[in-house]
This record gives sequence, structure tokens and C-alpha cells, in this order.
Amino acid sequence: MNTWHIRRAALAVENGGVIACPTEAVYGLGCCPWDEQAVHHLLRLKRRPQNKGLIVVAAHVSQLHTLVCFDGLACVDTVLATWPGPVTWVLPVHRHTPRWLSGDHAGLAVRVSAHPLLRELCDLCGPLVSTSANLAGTAPARSAVHVRNYFHNSLDYILPGKLGTEAGPSEIRHAESGQVLRHSEVKTVLK
Repeated sequence: MNTWHIRRAALAVENGGVIACPTEAVYGLGCCPWDEQAVHHLLRLKRRPQNKGLIVVAAHVSQLHTLVCFDGLACVDTVLATWPGPVTWVLPVHRHTPRWLSGDHAGLAVRVSAHPLLRELCDLCGPLVSTSANLAGTAPARSAVHVRNYFHNSLDYILPGKLGTEAGPSEIRHAESGQVLRHSEVKTVLK
């Protein structure tokens, strides 16, 4: 992959933009999680209510320490054993984690991605909000063309690239209860 595209996507994020990029299974919309205006713009584009909360993806666990608490979690080894990979975990938020990320919840959904482009992008600009690139209630985009059909010229950049090999969006599990909040189409074996 031409690193020029990744740098251009990172610059768009750093300038408060909303981008689309390939993930493990579908194209995702992304922006800086600390930029309230960018997050609200992403939510408006997607027509998603803020109270539902969002997912934040990272290249490394260390990028998540300012957003969620790992201390005292009995299941921390289980969580870490699934990363990098297609399992998203809801972890307790820090008291300073913005409500525009967690919505009406005491936890935040986070994942260390296994997708090489997404990891490289997060290495450049830090963790990203990541939500499927579609309008609420419609099928997630699986190509850059599909993203353009949904959002036309509303995005600041579309990072070209191949999707990962997963069949559907990531599984979401609640770290403290172990409850599966969203099943993936591929069964993930927890160690």
C-alpha cells in the first residue's frame, strides 16, 4: 500500500475530518476520538444517536490506556489474548473519557485491530473512532464505491485498500460479564 494514502488519511483525521477506511470485514468511518466536533459530524453523517456509544480502535493496547481502565479486571488476560483481532471488548471508562464516545454507558467498546492499514493509520494519528460505513439501518459498505454511494462527497478522505478476511463486523463482548453483545459471523475461540 502506498504510504502516501495513509499519510493523507492521517492528515485528514488530525485536521478534524471524518474518513472511511477498510477494516477486518467492512469499511469503517473514523475520526479522532478526542475531537468532539468530528465525532458529532460522524454521528450526523451516519444518522446514529450519540447515546448508543461508539467503538474506538487502536494499533496497540497502549493507545487505549487513556480511554479505558484495565486495572482490576479479572479478565484482562482473556481480553489481551484476542488482540490484535476481530473481538471488540466493552471496558470500564476513565472518568475523563468523553460522553460523546461512551454514550449512555459506563463502558467503552475498544479493539486492537489486526488490519494492517488500520494499524498503520493508528500508528500515525493515534486511536480512532470506528463505526461501520453505512447509514443507520443499512448494510455496511464493503468497498470504496459503496462508501461513496452512501456519503457522496461528505467525507474528508476514503483510504483505498482491501478488507480483511472476516465475514462480518467484529464480535462485541462485555469484559466484566463476558456477555456477547454482538455476535460475529465467525466464531472466535477465547483462550
